[in-house]
Amino acid sequence: MSFARGPRLPEPVATTTAPPGRWLSLGPASRLLGIDPDTLRRWADDGRVVAWTTPGGHRRFDRVTLEQLTAQRRGVAVRPLTSFGASPERLARVYRRHYSSAGAVPVVDAEREAFRRDGRRLIATLISFLDTDRAEGAARRRLEADACDIVDDQARRLAGSGASLTEPVSRFVGARQPFLAELAGLGRRRSLDPARLADLYADASALLDRLLLRFIDTYQRSED
Repeated sequence: MSFARGPRLPEPVATTTAPPGRWLSLGPASRLLGIDPDTLRRWADDGRVVAWTTPGGHRRFDRVTLEQLTAQRRGVAVRPLTSFGASPERLARVYRRHYSSAGAVPVVDAEREAFRRDGRRLIATLISFLDTDRAEGAARRRLEADACDIVDDQARRLAGSGASLTEPVSRFVGARQPFLAELAGLGRRRSLDPARLADLYADASALLDRLLLRFIDTYQRSED
């Protein structure tokens, strides 16, 4: 899959000396933009920001360009995922189709609605997490804590029912695919900035990994 990229910025002239105060190292540059260092590295690789490499192999970023980019990012409101069609309702329909084709969820009928309800809550929480800017760390931590509470409830119920851990973990891993596929589909269906789409995909994958580890840990502790 490929996404169209915006126009590349002019390449900086290679040099071994930088004007004092003009060029920033990776840490200060990423903090100025309010993004992760890995994201800034990717932007530099894609030509979205001016950067040069020192003889020792360290990147340096143009402060003026970063300040202009910061002003642009603040001046343009980031559209929520729901405006692109990635709503909890749409994803709930995607999951219904996914599970109907994959077979019944391995829980007894009396519990199935509880798991579906938790699934809908988890989807809504994941979307809210992704719609919250990375700079809003406290808000993101609260949303992740909400997602962990949902996962903990599911793990404790399954452990209490005597279900083997193998099948729920397999289902949890399989449930990643529809969610991530919907995010990737935004690049095909909507005019979503490729850099933002890459960040959303990376954040979603990392959060789902953490939730899987949380699920396993809670399940095993509930068995003791």
